Amino acid sequence: MEARPVNGYNDMVGFIWSVADLLRGDYKQAEYGKVILPLTVLRRLDCVLEPTKPAVLAKVKALGEGVGNVDPILRRAAGQPFYNVSPLDFRGLLADPEHIARSLRLYIDAFSPGAVEVLDKYGFDAQITKLDEAGLLYQVVARFADVDLHPDKVTNLQMGYLFEELIRKFSEAGNETAGEHFTPREVIRLMVNLLLDDDDSTLATPGIVKTIYDPACGTGGMLSTAEDWIREHNPAANLELFGQELNPETYAVCRSDMMLKGHNAQNIALGNSFSHDAHADKSFDYMLANPPFGVEWKKVQTFVEDEAARGYAGRFGAGTPRINDGSLLFLQHMIAKMKPLSEGGSRLAIVFNGSPLFTGAAGSGESEIRRWILENDWLEGIVALPDQLFYNTGISTYFWILSNRKRPEHKGQVVLLDARDQFTKMRKSLGDKRKETSPDQIAQITRWYADALDTAADPESPDHARVKVLPTTAFGYQRITVERPLRLRFEVTDDAIETVRASKPFRALAPADQERLTAALGLLLPDGGAEVDGSTRKTFQAGLKAALVSHGAPTFAALDKVLWAAVSTPDPEGELQTDRHGHPLPDPDLRDNENVPLGEDVDDYLAREVLPHVPDAWIDHTKTKTGYEIPFTRHFYVYTPPRPLAEIDAELKALEAEIQRLLGEVTA
Repeated sequence: MEARPVNGYNDMVGFIWSVADLLRGDYKQAEYGKVILPLTVLRRLDCVLEPTKPAVLAKVKALGEGVGNVDPILRRAAGQPFYNVSPLDFRGLLADPEHIARSLRLYIDAFSPGAVEVLDKYGFDAQITKLDEAGLLYQVVARFADVDLHPDKVTNLQMGYLFEELIRKFSEAGNETAGEHFTPREVIRLMVNLLLDDDDSTLATPGIVKTIYDPACGTGGMLSTAEDWIREHNPAANLELFGQELNPETYAVCRSDMMLKGHNAQNIALGNSFSHDAHADKSFDYMLANPPFGVEWKKVQTFVEDEAARGYAGRFGAGTPRINDGSLLFLQHMIAKMKPLSEGGSRLAIVFNGSPLFTGAAGSGESEIRRWILENDWLEGIVALPDQLFYNTGISTYFWILSNRKRPEHKGQVVLLDARDQFTKMRKSLGDKRKETSPDQIAQITRWYADALDTAADPESPDHARVKVLPTTAFGYQRITVERPLRLRFEVTDDAIETVRASKPFRALAPADQERLTAALGLLLPDGGAEVDGSTRKTFQAGLKAALVSHGAPTFAALDKVLWAAVSTPDPEGELQTDRHGHPLPDPDLRDNENVPLGEDVDDYLAREVLPHVPDAWIDHTKTKTGYEIPFTRHFYVYTPPRPLAEIDAELKALEAEIQRLLGEVTA
């Protein structure tokens, strides 16, 4: 019996779900993909290799054993970047039902190394055992053998769409973990629009060659959607897709998708992009990513810090963020792969939560990374998205769009676009995903962003409330340290004596000296019998010396610092403390920090904002730091006045009356 041809997209989807029906009961719905995805890949490869299978087997026989590297020879014979040297195919697997598990394993092992690696990363061998023990393996293989996925019947593009649909369905079925590897398609479409729309005329050029890269590619959705967008504008475009993924199973899914679409699957690498950059020698035209939010990078800390120590010769020269969030490491990694302007430059888009906007004070790793980006004028825009768009988090998210080839009229500027209200409620939640952005809303957001790039935001425009175009310097500030003078009075208290006695220098004294010193200090207590003037250091020192002499206690140089720290008490009316040059010493307890906008004179700021309230304050210029943050919400804050007191009072009285009425009914 010949394989049944698949006629149209709906027929393909229907066929796949007929296989899922076989698994029901033995597999949870979220586990269907562990079986169906690798078998879909196997069946497609089987159909692709069918016309040249005899030639490959003949070449294997002719080469015999002991030949060196046969891989390029057999790939030429197969006419594909992969091949299979087993005489079996899907029909042949069904000839021996009793030993189908062994036959299927032998068939898989006979694929070329790259294909075997992909299938191995699916962990499919464990599923073969599970299906065989459940008595399902023969039925499932037979169902796949009954469908024709030959390229003459199903093109690479159709096959890619089918596989993407399977990935989406299985990811949503396992929505509790879907967000780790799968970004909702409408989010990706919006992201791709913002990344590529400004280049639509360039991308439509006949024969254009472009490269696209995702350093956290998951199942490959972003790469596929970017490819689809470009194909819609230019079917003849030459595209090379690159990616890297840490999770073996999702890497296998992405690489399979590339194989099924006819791309060079070797461009998809397995491993950590920070510690094992598989594309270290490459730069790309476009990059996009949805890295995991708030994931620590402790496992690769040594590697990252060693590379950061190399400065800008490495990828992390601008600084390193907190250990518990590697988001800005991904961004630096992508910036390092931008093409120089002489080669056309690059654009990139990345999904972040709110943390990279403002976390980290001036001088911190996060602030220095933002400073590096903004001072190099790479940040083109930030778009705020609705919350509850993703499967595994309900928090608000943001697109950052960067470019090293900004339009001349947009240089030195950053677009902030507030699209947090652009969503529709979903009928059924998928994990934390309760909202989605409709096609019309995606188109509207894309227009708003494009308009903002064309012209500066018009204060009279109705869209001004959601679009701001600001200079890069608007996000910079000077973190100044405002000092006030230290004023002290001096007195001996019970606590001060205990502090001295607990100190290491005191414990080092001979017991007799400890007793004499304690007695001398006790003499200076308010009721100790001796009078001492504690208004100045000089007068207190005289009283202290007299007390020590009266008890035969010598002065102890090692205890000097401890003694003065114990008896010193801050007092606004106390003696001004100065250094040896007569300059006032600062009071650490009165120290304050202020953020002054970049470009404003800090001394003018002090005179205007501080000195009218504290005339003795000054700035310690040695501690001034430059910082950068992007307070997105502050720029779009709209003041809502409180309700009138009369209205609140009337409501309270109405509630009190209602409570009294209800109590009356209960006690009646």
